[in-house]
Amino acid sequence: MLQRRALIAVMAIGLAASFNHAAEPRAEAPRVAHRTVKIDGLDIFYREAGPNDGPNILLLHGFPTSSHMFRNLIPALADRYHVVAPDYPGFGQSSAPPVDRFDHTFDKLADVVEKFTEKVGLKSYTLYVQDYGAPVGYRLAVKHPERVTGLVVQNGNAYDEGLENDFSKPLKVYWKDRTEENARPLRGFLTLAGTKWQYTHGVRNVEAISPDNWTIDQALLDRPGNKDIQLALFYDYRSNAPLYPAWQAYFRKQQPPTLIVWGKNDKIFSAEGAHPYKRDLKNLEFHLLDTGHFALEEDGPTIAALMRGFLEKNVGKK
Repeated sequence: MLQRRALIAVMAIGLAASFNHAAEPRAEAPRVAHRTVKIDGLDIFYREAGPNDGPNILLLHGFPTSSHMFRNLIPALADRYHVVAPDYPGFGQSSAPPVDRFDHTFDKLADVVEKFTEKVGLKSYTLYVQDYGAPVGYRLAVKHPERVTGLVVQNGNAYDEGLENDFSKPLKVYWKDRTEENARPLRGFLTLAGTKWQYTHGVRNVEAISPDNWTIDQALLDRPGNKDIQLALFYDYRSNAPLYPAWQAYFRKQQPPTLIVWGKNDKIFSAEGAHPYKRDLKNLEFHLLDTGHFALEEDGPTIAALMRGFLEKNVGKK
């Protein structure tokens, strides 16, 4: 175990330049393409890098961010793996149709992502899920288990224990009674202060977190109509818990190789939601990291190193 930790530490140091904004770009660094495809009349933006014949990794982002959260992870993996990260409708650079013209639900997000994977030719993939990426990704996994070669879970919930915290209390009130009064506390999560808090709470060193994160996310949240989109998804999050038994049954039956890389200081999806994965998954690597909700921002090199070891062992090369 000590030798493995030492190896991971060495790999993380070697990958750190990919996550250092001040570092000089390396000539051999994989280039990331920024592309858009049409899905059901919507522009779906995505980032893509790596060899087309390499094993596929599908990166699914959380709230309130976008594929931007993977901007450093993608080139850290793309020398060997084909890495694809879409923005959901209403997020990032994808279309953001108003709530009266699009059904902003997790079922619909999963439907769009499913069609996206088929459009860009992803017949199989390792799923990386974070936050909203979990309910989107697990819907795909249950529907198409044959396509999933593995899971990487960063603060993505699939168990009731993950909703037993103070952060979830105002959400549960809103689920029971969808009134403006009950929505008011949730609107705080859509402000600059709320967005910044998600990036900075629980981290070891706030100065290591780029303010570009909350500046970019907030600019997109502040687009006309976008807060209504996010409130619709806050309300529809209630649809996920009834699906937890099906997702857990998928884990038990399919036993996808799984890597947990979880920011243990997260108050949104706390570590209580990470441990239950151990009940259902046999081929599981489990790591609680001393950071917050957006663990990639502080521990990106460590996560990339863990992923490379996990993928080499469980996915390999085509």
